[in-house]
Amino acid sequence: MSSHKLPEVISRLSKIEGHVRGIKKMAEEGRSCEDLLLQVSAVKSAINNVGRVILEDYLEDCVVEGVRKQSDQETVEHLKKALKNFI
Repeated sequence: MSSHKLPEVISRLSKIEGHVRGIKKMAEEGRSCEDLLLQVSAVKSAINNVGRVILEDYLEDCVVEGVRKQSDQETVEHLKKALKNFI
């Protein structure tokens, strides 16, 4: 991960961590399933968004660098693996 995206990713992950703790507290307090599911949905969305930021960084830095230093096929294989892991 490039250093210019790292602060954004760390910030997003910290917010997600706090959100998950909030959901845990809600569950302990006996909040409704509907409320819990709504918050779980929000966390899933936040995780997908941070994943997109990481994927964009991978495309911008790692793939471009890979094309310069490696064979195109090897770079494509790495990209396919990253996409498969994320999707």
